[in-house]
Amino acid sequence: MNTHRTPRTLVIGAGYSGLMAALRLAPHVPVTLVDPVGHLTERIRLHEVAAGRPEAEVVHPLRRFLRHTRITHHTARATDLDPAARTVTLDTGLVLPYDRLVYALGSTTRLPAAHTERLFTAESAPALHKRLLDGPGRLAVVGGGLTGIETAAEIAERCGRDWQVRLLTSGGLAPGVSAKGRAHLHATLAALGVRVTEGARVDDPDAVDADVVVWSASMVPGTALAARAGLALNSLGRIDVDASRRSVSHPEIYVPGDAGGTQRMSCQAALPTGSRVASSILAEARGKAPDARPVAFVLQCVSLGRADGLVQSVRSDDSPRELTLTGKPAAFVKEQICRSTVRALALASRRPGALPAVPGLG
Repeated sequence: MNTHRTPRTLVIGAGYSGLMAALRLAPHVPVTLVDPVGHLTERIRLHEVAAGRPEAEVVHPLRRFLRHTRITHHTARATDLDPAARTVTLDTGLVLPYDRLVYALGSTTRLPAAHTERLFTAESAPALHKRLLDGPGRLAVVGGGLTGIETAAEIAERCGRDWQVRLLTSGGLAPGVSAKGRAHLHATLAALGVRVTEGARVDDPDAVDADVVVWSASMVPGTALAARAGLALNSLGRIDVDASRRSVSHPEIYVPGDAGGTQRMSCQAALPTGSRVASSILAEARGKAPDARPVAFVLQCVSLGRADGLVQSVRSDDSPRELTLTGKPAAFVKEQICRSTVRALALASRRPGALPAVPGLG
């Protein structure tokens, strides 16, 4: 980094991790934020949108967060990354230089090779809701992870009179939770009328006997731009990073959130890694070592409709403990955690200096 001037920091991606990094950096260094849309979508609530929650309640204009800052926002998509020249080219033709790049392009649902108009994902939640209004019918959720479980439960609770809901998973349901937690998931899904089929691998959604298929089988990191630029990827197809979330092949590039590392893809990791990447860039600018603290997981939280849930205590490495919270208390905790994501970003916008005192974000 050039120590004779303030480093230019470019952030691509304005999801949970990218926006957090940009907001924390803004009082200290010039920050340019690149994202093709002008709003933040609460991705952790998209299953609620699919079941009927108004989309406007989970979409927040970026200006709400940026108006208190000097961040320059380009509503554009990054199309080319040149690490040698340290530039990013946008689809508008603009070429932006950087000293430090925060690569925060996150992840999306991995689609199967062949798919038809009856296939939906979390990202197409508003369109899925419109389709559900045309019921009745049969709906199958493919994927037994936390997103698939939340989607099946939410739709069954809100739309169960019109739609028969199944959940298909190639392995066991929610492999990351304890046996006690898994038993609660099975019992609650059954009470909601969701038929769970384990050991049912689905490669072709057209082979599923249903009117609507919701694909929640796996996630793919947003690393296409990085791969074309020659950044090293790990065995998971994510950007290979060191303990400070720096690219191992290009250490001037930091990667918070889902696009890098090996941790569980989640907002639980996105917000802290976004904050710590910012801390590392500021530390470097002062001639200090970057922040190499790992993200320590505490909980896995699953909503099971609006009145039930599972809060699973986990060790710092994300392996489950036996301690669980269920029912309405778990639903309450889950809701507060969901609300805390936007509250943390709002705090980063208004009082970024207070973030080091917030557990998990400092």
